[in-house]
Amino acid sequence: MDEQKTQEPVSESEKKPVAADKGGVRSWLRDLVVSVVVSAFIIVFLYQPVRVEGTSMLPMLEDQDRLFINKMAYKVGDIHRGDVVVFLYPHDHTKSYIKRVIALPGDNLRIDRGQVYVNGKAIEEKYVPARFEDDRSQTEMMVPDHEYFVMGDHRSISSDSRDFGPVDQDLIYGKAAFVYWPMEQVGVVR
Repeated sequence: MDEQKTQEPVSESEKKPVAADKGGVRSWLRDLVVSVVVSAFIIVFLYQPVRVEGTSMLPMLEDQDRLFINKMAYKVGDIHRGDVVVFLYPHDHTKSYIKRVIALPGDNLRIDRGQVYVNGKAIEEKYVPARFEDDRSQTEMMVPDHEYFVMGDHRSISSDSRDFGPVDQDLIYGKAAFVYWPMEQVGVVR
């Protein structure tokens, strides 16, 4: 007896395995390109990853912490007292520093044995633990237009506006937004 052969219907993917593979590869490549373009846009225009080097911002930021800075924050908004900012070092634009804004343009600033006074009022600085305070003083000054007086939270070791003067607004290029590494430090920068 002759065996009768029957054929099962063949799906499109079985008929054209090469075409399906090409479509999958194209789709994967398209997704990869879109992801790279979106990531590049975010890094160039919105958020940039940076690494903290040093301990001048302890206890908020530790040496080697990784964080994102918001590069658009000051293009669309104002710099506020208390913001943690990233800026080009005024005496060497190849270096970046991260410090806290203490006084704004037009503010009168005085530091008396570590106590900061802005516009005649002592400011409460909960972000500076007692063990990181120092007793440096600075005579009263008015912060010039378009400049900001910045200081590290670890006052006893920080090189900041007490040493290099107020920072021009044009040198400030980002606001510290979010620590993403190490995991125990993850959180919003305040």
